[in-house]
Amino acid sequence: MATIDVFNLKREKVGTLDLADEVFAAEVKEHLFYEVVKAQLASKRQGTAAAKNRSAVSGSTKKLYKQKGTGRARHGSIRAPVFVGGGQAHPPRPRDWSYRPPRQVRIGALRSALSKFQKEGRLVVVDAFELSEIKTKSVLAALTALKTQKSTLVVDVADNEKLRLSIRNCEDHQFLPPEGVNVYDLLRHDTLVLSKDAAKKLEARCLEKAK
Repeated sequence: MATIDVFNLKREKVGTLDLADEVFAAEVKEHLFYEVVKAQLASKRQGTAAAKNRSAVSGSTKKLYKQKGTGRARHGSIRAPVFVGGGQAHPPRPRDWSYRPPRQVRIGALRSALSKFQKEGRLVVVDAFELSEIKTKSVLAALTALKTQKSTLVVDVADNEKLRLSIRNCEDHQFLPPEGVNVYDLLRHDTLVLSKDAAKKLEARCLEKAK
């Protein structure tokens, strides 16, 4: 088991937390990051690019001039791609770019990302991230006390509304519930802050067997 120090919001050690080595002390397989992030970004593509081919643009279907005897190139339609206003050859069509890597690849990448934060000392576990009021200043003060770096991903249970509403105005920081933690958002932040409950839920999610 990986033993991780637990702090309060003033960065005072209040205990330790045992977490599975398979999740927080696993081998970091960085090639999985590429596979999963590529799939996430592909799934965000709108896929709405479209253009008209020669059958879709407006224009006469009459042959422009006779086939032979003019000395000019042979043409059959003013809607051909070589003419201004003609249709595009092989135009883009609306399509779905999304795809999903195998579950073992997705879970393996998530385990590697969590282990990378732990090994590099960029993981902070707090006993609870409780705020007295909805206030961005309070979140920033807590993150400063926790000695986090420029950008921080804070993970706590989904019903922590005060935290979610307080952090949403921060340009460099983000809140996610354990169910929404993903490799892309992990890798684009410098520090990961987990509550004890969130750490346990992440552990359970990564150890859950495929159904």
